[in-house]
Amino acid sequence: MTTKHTKGETHGCIVCGKPYQLYVVCDVQGKFIDAKLMSAGGKLVPNPTRPLVACENHADEQVEIAVAKVYGPHINGDNEE
Repeated sequence: MTTKHTKGETHGCIVCGKPYQLYVVCDVQGKFIDAKLMSAGGKLVPNPTRPLVACENHADEQVEIAVAKVYGPHINGDNEE
């Protein structure tokens, strides 16, 4: 059985930096499992390795460009060209 730890964290929008409150779930080793957005006006950005958030008013394309700029084009572990 895997023990999970939940903690409150503040993360900025990946596009503009506006802060949002998240509950972040990690396993015993600290590996990210899931997150829940607690602030209004934001949306979680799907990512298998880290909690990411963006404002609801940013287009999906803006979010994808910002994620690629910060973390590189292979953020989801898809290394196929």
